[in-house]
Amino acid sequence: MKIGCPAEIKPQEYRVGLTPHAAREVVAHGHQVLVQAGAGLGAGFTDEDYTAAGAQIADSAAQIWAEAELIVKVKEPQAPERAQLSEGQLLFTYLHLAPDPDQTRDLLASGATCIAYETVTDARGGLPLLAPMSEVAGRLAPQMGAWALQKANGGRGVLMGGVPGVGPAQVVVLGGGVVGTHAARIAAGMGADVTVLDRSLPRLRQLDEAFGSLFKTRYSTEGSTTELVSGADMVIGAVLIPGAAAPKLVTRDGLRDMKPGAVLVDVAIDQGGCFETSRATTHDDPVYTVDGIQHYCVANMPGAVPRSSTLALGNATLPFLLALADKGWRTACAEDPHLRGGLNVHAGQLTNGAVAAALSLPAITPEEALA
Repeated sequence: MKIGCPAEIKPQEYRVGLTPHAAREVVAHGHQVLVQAGAGLGAGFTDEDYTAAGAQIADSAAQIWAEAELIVKVKEPQAPERAQLSEGQLLFTYLHLAPDPDQTRDLLASGATCIAYETVTDARGGLPLLAPMSEVAGRLAPQMGAWALQKANGGRGVLMGGVPGVGPAQVVVLGGGVVGTHAARIAAGMGADVTVLDRSLPRLRQLDEAFGSLFKTRYSTEGSTTELVSGADMVIGAVLIPGAAAPKLVTRDGLRDMKPGAVLVDVAIDQGGCFETSRATTHDDPVYTVDGIQHYCVANMPGAVPRSSTLALGNATLPFLLALADKGWRTACAEDPHLRGGLNVHAGQLTNGAVAAALSLPAITPEEALA
């Protein structure tokens, strides 16, 4: 199989879909690898690194989109990329379709088969291809929020860890999953007073047993969320419903009860965001203000640390990539129900029920697509 890896074209996206180590593994399995010239430079990989691994270097993205049977990327295909997708081609990347009707429409029209990293599952009910980037984004969130809290950047001027005689920042994390856990660990490590809210009592027990008094936990209700958000210096939105649009946990009216200059960091922005006033931003213009509240809503947060992010993502995706290349997507998905969970689009039809519900579109099951 010919596998192609184009350079990412989303603004300030420096990650790459295939590392040289992964390319070497794929070539060793008897496949061809075509990497766009310069695709890995943002993550610290040269074209020579890829050629040493057995890959071929393509002069342009157009060559990859025209020749490759399987396209491996990081971010969702942008409009010019979607226009180059062809019927029968296989796309393996993050998609986040629920809040993106334009992308969904284009992928359906292409006739391609699209497998989304973020809905591939594992035997423990986790999301193994989303987890590495969730870990990175969770660890970045308090760091970015602390920057936005500085007065010169529009924030309240509150130091995360405080100083002797002055209390620390009050940080609220909405969601105790992978993002929320890593965000809470880092914020607490910076000295902040951290509370994690979640609706799963088993998960709250796990956090309490694992981290003890490092941070507090609360059961999430409308009342507890309102109470804690109103007193917070920073709120980190870390709620995920796999494949579906994120729930809006803080309304615009709720901003009026917050401290002026407080910061909202919306890590769920790829799925539409969990604050009503969220809209996607970029690394070169990451923060905007609504009703005196700072909003940090960068849609590709892990792209700020592309070396670490690319290596972490490559470790997670490689086994699935090899399965797709070695067996073909039909056999690979038929044999592995977890990979099958990643199937979002096939031959003009949606194959993910959560995405279909979010966009009010019809869908078939992945099993029906395989049949």
